[in-house]
Amino acid sequence: MSSTIYLVLIAVVVVFGIGAVLVNRRRSANAKPVAPTPVRPAPTKPAKPVPTPLAEVTPPPATDEEAESEPEPEPEPEIERASFRTRMSKARGALTGAFLGIRSRGGITNETWDDLEEAMLRADVGVRVTDELLEGLKGRVKSKEIADPDALLAALQAEMRSRLEGADRALTFEPGEPGSPNVWLFVGVNGVGKTTTIGKLANQQIADGRSVLMAAGDTFRAAAAEQLTTWAERSGAEIVRGNEGGDPSAVIFDAIERASARNIDLVLADTAGRLHTKTNLMDELRKVRRVAAKGDGRVTEVLLVIDATTGQNGLTQAREFGDATEVTGVVLTKLDGSAKGGIVFAIETELGLPVKLVGLGETIHDMVPFDPADFIDALFQES
Repeated sequence: MSSTIYLVLIAVVVVFGIGAVLVNRRRSANAKPVAPTPVRPAPTKPAKPVPTPLAEVTPPPATDEEAESEPEPEPEPEIERASFRTRMSKARGALTGAFLGIRSRGGITNETWDDLEEAMLRADVGVRVTDELLEGLKGRVKSKEIADPDALLAALQAEMRSRLEGADRALTFEPGEPGSPNVWLFVGVNGVGKTTTIGKLANQQIADGRSVLMAAGDTFRAAAAEQLTTWAERSGAEIVRGNEGGDPSAVIFDAIERASARNIDLVLADTAGRLHTKTNLMDELRKVRRVAAKGDGRVTEVLLVIDATTGQNGLTQAREFGDATEVTGVVLTKLDGSAKGGIVFAIETELGLPVKLVGLGETIHDMVPFDPADFIDALFQES
């Protein structure tokens, strides 16, 4: 009985399993096919662009509008030129205190004349020039032409300006045949700035379109030739040097001959700067002057260089050198650092030599033509 039951159960299980299989097959036949899910590739980083060499980069041509809108290049800053007003504070200071005291009084008194005389002598105007100026003004005060301190100072300013007017202050350059250079000689005692003056003038003359050759004629000062060579390199000038202790006349003669052979326009010749009281050295300068005038060169300037800080000593130098070398004009150096600018009047009125150039600083652009009006105005300018 029990075995029969097991057989029946087994049959039931088999039938049930067969039925389930048949049902599943029928469902699968009726179901729609499902599209497979696409597999996306893993993202990759873009490759870095390879930079193009600068030399191969060609910018697109600018349009007319772009070209018009491009900013213009900024102009180069202008060089600040030296001026009497800005560089003569020391010389002005020698007069300012006296002028303030004169203006503070209600009228013109004996103290007024004492203050004026002291101030002008302190500025190294010189005794002779000071006496002449004040005597003329006293006469105008006595005649009631001048009645108050302001009018007195205005009259003094005008009188001082008139004494410096009318002189020919231009540097003389005479055009001539090719091979006939102008020669400018520079004389003066040691330390006044001859070599520096030559260097600055060479730079200016070359800028004006002239060819320049320097002659290192100061063979007795070891550093003179080296200093002049440095200036020649800076300015683009040629230079002729001699042996240390050699004959200055020979150096200058050789320089003129070379300038003639190369059709150079201008020779700037340095000379020995020993003390002007030495008679043999004055004789040497006379020889230099004679030799420079020989051959193809033409001496058109003999410039005496004076240090403005030496005051009345400069007047003595001017007399001695003027007699020895036929000086044609004066270069007054270091005027910006001197309270003795009044030496200009002594040189011009007592010796009749025009001041042609003045130094108002250390840079290459601070050597300027002397302008009497600007000079006097700077002296009387209120600080």
